[in-house]
Amino acid sequence: MQDKTLTCKDCRTEFAFTARDQQFYAEKGFENEPQRCRDCRALRKTSRPRTGSTRDVFDATCARCNVATTVPFKPRGDRPIYCRECYAIVSESANASPLNSATLHATG
Repeated sequence: MQDKTLTCKDCRTEFAFTARDQQFYAEKGFENEPQRCRDCRALRKTSRPRTGSTRDVFDATCARCNVATTVPFKPRGDRPIYCRECYAIVSESANASPLNSATLHATG
């Protein structure tokens, strides 16, 4: 593999697509060559909003202690919603119940 000279689609400057970069792209399974130089890629990456920061949250009331809490899904009303502390208690006791261990032995 030899270095290639590509033109950035944003700033129109030429940049090197080195043999090492080409090998990296091939190892990752990338099929397309880069379209932007390193500076424009970095600028684009920092200017776009993070996907995790726009997550919707919904208000709910804990079914165990009645404290107000938020959840990352819209409650349907057919299952209990727990705050963080109560969820830890409920999930721990559910994992330790004899029913769960019997189910594990029957299926495992």
